[in-house]
Amino acid sequence: MMLLIWPFRKTNFHLTISTVESNIAFHKGKSYNTITNMHNKIIDAITGHNADYIEAHLEESESTQFIYRGVKLEEVNRVRSCGGNIRALVKGGWGFVSFNDINHLRNKVTLAISEARLTNREGLTLPHPQVIVDTVSVQEGKEAANIPLLEKKQLLEEYNDIMLSCQGIQSTIIKYTDTKRKVIFANSQGSYIEQIKPDLNLRLTAIARKNDEIQQSGLSLGSRGDFSVIEDLHQQVKEIGNRAFALLDAPYAKSGEHTVVLDPVLAGVFVHEAFGHLSEADFVYQNNRLRNIMTIGRKFGGKHLNIIDDGSISALRGSYKYDDEGTPATRTYLIQEGILTGRLHSIETAATMKEKPTGNARAINYRFPPIVRMSNTFI
Repeated sequence: MMLLIWPFRKTNFHLTISTVESNIAFHKGKSYNTITNMHNKIIDAITGHNADYIEAHLEESESTQFIYRGVKLEEVNRVRSCGGNIRALVKGGWGFVSFNDINHLRNKVTLAISEARLTNREGLTLPHPQVIVDTVSVQEGKEAANIPLLEKKQLLEEYNDIMLSCQGIQSTIIKYTDTKRKVIFANSQGSYIEQIKPDLNLRLTAIARKNDEIQQSGLSLGSRGDFSVIEDLHQQVKEIGNRAFALLDAPYAKSGEHTVVLDPVLAGVFVHEAFGHLSEADFVYQNNRLRNIMTIGRKFGGKHLNIIDDGSISALRGSYKYDDEGTPATRTYLIQEGILTGRLHSIETAATMKEKPTGNARAINYRFPPIVRMSNTFI
């Protein structure tokens, strides 16, 4: 682990440094235990076993995080980690082993298979998807991973100073994170995929107070690692502070039914929470009541209503070429002209429900198995 700390400007702050367990060692600033040139080792590790299906995931990541609360710079994290996992299927039962020592992979495959034998259940036969061998590199705009920490800190402090200078602002919250992950996926059916997966997220919140009234306004932005998306926001940041103060005198909405014009971002949030999660098939096939509600062909609205999940759209933060099971991202109509026409799947839920995989199996990181998750969902 290597952490770089520089002198801060004079201000009130306390600093928390977090680390993630890792077996990457560093010498003269360079890591020598990485997942580079692992193709043959991975293929050798997952072949020749008595299992129905095996997949290996290796991951190498670097992330940076800043957290400000008011004038305090509360946290600065710079983390590098390396690890992986093995999933094995034997007679319908899964075994899962995660690790951050990438040596002795074959022993970890053997352990996952032995776990799968303890949990086997008959009746699950996975489909035989297309064998994919591919390398995917995402390079969009100004790569956040290459921006010096000091430059990131200076920009965030500019935004923080602008919000704090606005009338009536009592405090602020800034949370910034950028991550760059290299992920390798291989399975016993012959697929081998290397992907670079960058991500960036910035959330700015201004909190205003007058007497006992408290209001807040915020801005949330993200990208696939393009730092330029969060640059030159000074005017928008000022508007955040002014809006929070103006809300202190805003009239209260009256209860009842109203005709409204939905903000596009909020419309997306509504459909994400109110309907999108109901379309994740691992929730559906384990819940008989929900299966009766989410019946393909059921009418949910008029012909003007369409709800779509699509991870294949280029340049959006929720986009990717392949999910964490090696399935290509697809466009899935959840509701088309008011009718429920589809749902989101992993290879397991698709096999169980006798539907097609949609490429929506994703994991938080190598410590977790993939589950069904939305990508870019819109209405």
